[in-house]
Amino acid sequence: MVEDTHFTHWKKELKPAVQSKKEEFHYLGYESVTDEEIWECVQARLKKKKIEPRLHALVDQILALSLNDFMTWLTIQSYKEG
Repeated sequence: MVEDTHFTHWKKELKPAVQSKKEEFHYLGYESVTDEEIWECVQARLKKKKIEPRLHALVDQILALSLNDFMTWLTIQSYKEG
């Protein structure tokens, strides 16, 4: 099973990819998106798929994250919290 510690280990190395994705979303008009939200979304997707956290797989998941998938995840999170 995939553990949180593996994801945290790679967080610093993956910061440029996360920031790039954030800038892409900002460019598309979603200015309120944060690095942390993108990171949490990617973590949730990988845990769901039970993918072992290899660096190339994490970069792929971050860069392949679509705005639609992100907004769906964000909506589900708001339902869970509210």
